[in-house]
Amino acid sequence: MKSVKVILLSIVAMLLVSCGTTSTVPITGRKQNLLVSDEQVLSLSNQQYQEYMKSAKISTNATQTAMVKRVGQNLANAVVSYLNANGLGAEVSQYKWEFNLVQDKQVNAFCMPGGKIVVYEGILPVTQDEASLAIVLGHEIAHAVAKHSAERLSNAYKQQYGMQILGAVAQGAGVSSTITQLGTQVLGVGAQAWSSGFSRKQESEADHMGLIFAAMAGYDPQVAVNFWQRMSSATGGGSSSIFSDHPTDATRIKQIQGWLPEAKKYYKPTGSVSSSKSSVKSSGKTIKISSKKNKK
Repeated sequence: MKSVKVILLSIVAMLLVSCGTTSTVPITGRKQNLLVSDEQVLSLSNQQYQEYMKSAKISTNATQTAMVKRVGQNLANAVVSYLNANGLGAEVSQYKWEFNLVQDKQVNAFCMPGGKIVVYEGILPVTQDEASLAIVLGHEIAHAVAKHSAERLSNAYKQQYGMQILGAVAQGAGVSSTITQLGTQVLGVGAQAWSSGFSRKQESEADHMGLIFAAMAGYDPQVAVNFWQRMSSATGGGSSSIFSDHPTDATRIKQIQGWLPEAKKYYKPTGSVSSSKSSVKSSGKTIKISSKKNKK
């Protein structure tokens, strides 16, 4: 009887955590289940962004700042055009695009939901040119368009509910506290590994979408291969741990090569897009690119 009770309560638990809204990610068509609304996510992200910008040091390099804003706006225009043309015009109102370059030696960038994007000066020696910068910014914009922050927050809620429900189910079935605690710890480790795996899928999805967004904006998607090869040389290829939330650089490069034929269908060079090199020399030091606050 106790085993039947556990099964029934577990089914109820799964039904509870599967509630929410189902949406489709643009470009990839992947279905996602969200437990939080756009309004909730935007409210939280705006607060975090404002707090971050209070302490950030804005770059004093006018040329590089102008480049970041120019490339970012080109991408934003392409994304808005795509969303409007594909029946997603209602999504456009969420984005209040903003592109900032800050004084930070990290080879990094991040995007907050709603289109607030920050680029660290340290990444420019690795991007080297505007097209490669477009690959980075396209990836960051993709995190926002795919609502990855909302998805991660929803998954965190599900994991929290799962652990709470596990304890309630075990106690209701008369399981000892020692076994319940052990089960919760095992679930926690499993959830961490699953979450890392899901994060890798999100990162790959952002690579895929970002490649196409860059092509839509008139930047050659082919440069993504060389960019990630430079990143790989600097980082040693990335982590292969099951708890790593990023795919290895080798995996990224292989995936990008597979997506290039699709991306090239969107690529139409325009006179407004520059391929000029950034004026920063490589520092030889790098870390992964990321989406704030989820590192990429």
